[in-house]
Amino acid sequence: MNKDYQQVWSNCLRIIKDNVPAISFRTWFEPIVPIRVDKNILTIQVPSPFFYEYLEEQYIDILRKTLRTELGIDAKLEYSVIMENNVYSNAAPYTVKLPTNDKRELSNRPLSMPIDDQKTIKNPFIC
Repeated sequence: MNKDYQQVWSNCLRIIKDNVPAISFRTWFEPIVPIRVDKNILTIQVPSPFFYEYLEEQYIDILRKTLRTELGIDAKLEYSVIMENNVYSNAAPYTVKLPTNDKRELSNRPLSMPIDDQKTIKNPFIC
């Protein structure tokens, strides 16, 4: 059975809306446009690479759960990301396809900065 992509996404949004703050829903989910469902893969279009990364970092769990509810345990998500061309170019924006990450936990790498304790600056804003 091949489901209608707009209905699948609409059903996902109904679940998501009940589980995230209203401002987050408006900011991160209303701009998403469903593109298609092919077997168990839902493709959604997002407005930028940053948008894609933020969804993957903050909302991937709820996206996975809602998709599995709609498409089954093997459901997958694919992004169509709008890429802007150079500001000085007349070329139209284009899209790239990106799969969802399979990482369970994303975290920043530790940052090591050399600090010279001998040269303590009294006012950190004056170098």
